[in-house]
Amino acid sequence: MDLRSELLKSIWYGFTALDLEKSGKVSKSQLKVLSHNLCTVLCIPHDPVALEEHFRDDDDGPVSSQGYMPYLNKYILDKVVEGSFNKENVDELCWTLTAKKNYQTDKNSTTVLPERDAFQLWCLFNFLSEDKYPLVMVPDEVEYLLKKVCMAMSIEFNCVELEDFFSQDSVQQSGITVWVFLEMMNSGKITRGIDKSIISMAIEEAYREIVGDVLKEGYLWKKGQLRRNWKERWFTLRPSSLSYYTGEDRKDCQGNIALDGNCCVEVLPDRDGKRCMFCLKTLSKTYEMSASDTKQRQEWTTAIQTAIRLHVEGKKSLHKDLKLKRREQREQRERRQQSKEEELQRLRALQEERERKLEELELLKEAQKQAQALLEQDEQRRRQQHEQLQQALEVQLREAEEARVSMQAEMALKEEEAERQRKRIVELEEMQKRLEEALQQEIKARLDEEAFRYAQAGLLAEEEDKMKALMNLQEEQEEYILKTQREKQELRQEMEAKSQALEEAQRQLEEVRANRHRVDQDVVAAQRKLRQASTNVKHWNVQMNRLMRPIGPGEKRPSLGSSFSAFQIPTQRDPGLRLRRRSDSEGQDEESKENVDNRAGCDLEKRHSHTSNGDMDIP
Repeated sequence: MDLRSELLKSIWYGFTALDLEKSGKVSKSQLKVLSHNLCTVLCIPHDPVALEEHFRDDDDGPVSSQGYMPYLNKYILDKVVEGSFNKENVDELCWTLTAKKNYQTDKNSTTVLPERDAFQLWCLFNFLSEDKYPLVMVPDEVEYLLKKVCMAMSIEFNCVELEDFFSQDSVQQSGITVWVFLEMMNSGKITRGIDKSIISMAIEEAYREIVGDVLKEGYLWKKGQLRRNWKERWFTLRPSSLSYYTGEDRKDCQGNIALDGNCCVEVLPDRDGKRCMFCLKTLSKTYEMSASDTKQRQEWTTAIQTAIRLHVEGKKSLHKDLKLKRREQREQRERRQQSKEEELQRLRALQEERERKLEELELLKEAQKQAQALLEQDEQRRRQQHEQLQQALEVQLREAEEARVSMQAEMALKEEEAERQRKRIVELEEMQKRLEEALQQEIKARLDEEAFRYAQAGLLAEEEDKMKALMNLQEEQEEYILKTQREKQELRQEMEAKSQALEEAQRQLEEVRANRHRVDQDVVAAQRKLRQASTNVKHWNVQMNRLMRPIGPGEKRPSLGSSFSAFQIPTQRDPGLRLRRRSDSEGQDEESKENVDNRAGCDLEKRHSHTSNGDMDIP
């Protein structure tokens, strides 16, 4: 039984305690609290968001144990590290939850167990219970636990009380629950007349031995390693270690001896005033100890050897191993019992089969007698029938002889008739052959006629298809002719329209050429006037320059005609005049473009534009 199984047993009680309505489901708010407390006692970090994410599809509804198990395994038990927490804290948490709901006793009764004893018995029950839910403990384990408690109290266990308890209810034959077990312990049937303190000490000892894995406890004298003096210590032996304390309360631990396969225990002779000595040897040290008597030394050496053996075999707990062995023995016993029952059933079946066969044998004998009687009756009846048949056969033989004679005469007649029939048959066969030949010739002629008909039908169908194709071609030709005539008419109209447009474009082109000629003449006249004006301006500028010069001594006064030389006539290179002339030329281009038809084309427009631009370019 691993750590996860032990924790699940305790957590199962906590979960069922929260199921107040016994519906198998617990609310998410209660599971949050339970999960947080489990993370606290197990010393692992708690993730409050994980529960909401895990049960996101369940909204706020309750969660069953099957639904809570994946979350418990993934977010809690998978993070548990053995040895990092105290399992007793987990048990106390789950016991607190389940005891409030299920452990209800009469507080005034003198037989009620203390709370600590009930908790320890609950832990012992979980340890020894079967690994099936709901948890129950079989009668053999109950007897084993009660024997341990009685042995700790140094009393003899009374099996009669336990047998009476189990015989009261047939359901309890397969096992009892923990609450029935605690009720039995509280009834006082097992511990009648024993002081409560002794019962508590016995339960504590059984708890520490079975649940706490304590193989043995007690006082021993130990020799120091440095001072070499002897001191009395309280020793606690577990499968992996031997610890010693200053007192029985186990509060002050003085040392811990790790046990492994390299350790061994030896008995020592008495010396230094100590008797019943033995030593525990490890790889690094040798520990000498002294028991109170030889029996105690034997018990301690045996217990230490058992702990070393368990460690070598890889087993962490003696009682877990013993529990598994007891379970195997029970299973073997149950198998043997089952095999015995099966054998008994088989023997009973064989006995019943034998009795049935004897009965069948008697019936067969009776039937044989009846059959013998029937056979005798049948034999007598057959004799009578045989005599009757013999007489009838004699009569029939006489009749048959007479019939034979008549049949011979008839046979002769039949043979003659048969000869005539054979000749007739030969003639009919010859006639049949001739008819078959004629029939074959007729069939061949009909096949040839059918083939000719098929060929003629094919030719007719082909001729009809060709006729249809010819008609279609004729219709298409007529449509094409009509379409061609319409297209010719449209082309003729379009050509006439284009001819008219071309004539109009030529007329407009002549007008544009005449206008361009007039404009060229105007431009030549303007250029002539500009050249004359330029000559005059130069003359007046010379005269003006002469007037503007200062008169020196002995120089003549210039004439008044030169005073107008400052007035300048704009030349043909003047920007204002050039812009005006360019705008006039552009206006003339736009007017000429509007008069030319678009269909007359781009060639006339380009030629006109090139001509006009060349004429208006003033150097």
